Amino acid sequence: MNVSVCAPEAVTHNDVRRVHVLREDRLAHYPEFRAFFVRMFALDDLAMDRPGYLRGPSGNAYELIFLGRSGERFPSGVEIYALVEALEPMDETAVDNDLWQILRWMFAGVGGEWSVDTLDQTGRLYRIPAAILVDGAATG
Repeated sequence: MNVSVCAPEAVTHNDVRRVHVLREDRLAHYPEFRAFFVRMFALDDLAMDRPGYLRGPSGNAYELIFLGRSGERFPSGVEIYALVEALEPMDETAVDNDLWQILRWMFAGVGGEWSVDTLDQTGRLYRIPAAILVDGAATG
């Protein structure tokens, strides 16, 4: 899957723009997903001190902003932003493929009834291009 958590200092912050690519505002709907992000990004200790960062198989960096909502455990949601060179176009195909691999990484980390195989089957059923590529070059 080649998705990795990055330290903030490992990600370039100069001359980049943040492009919103995904939002899940009900992360805690299934407690396993909330627990996964808490574990991967030490959110019990850091809470809202800083964003999380991932690097996708394409080499692109992504910033994760964790959302809080009154009356719900933190984080209640997450927004993912692609970090793109300031004036360069965003490679949408690479971002789509990276997002699919991030979902696969997340399902693998959550485990239990949340299997990567089921995610891939669902993606192929809905004809998501990145899911179809999983059987070929995009498995990373």
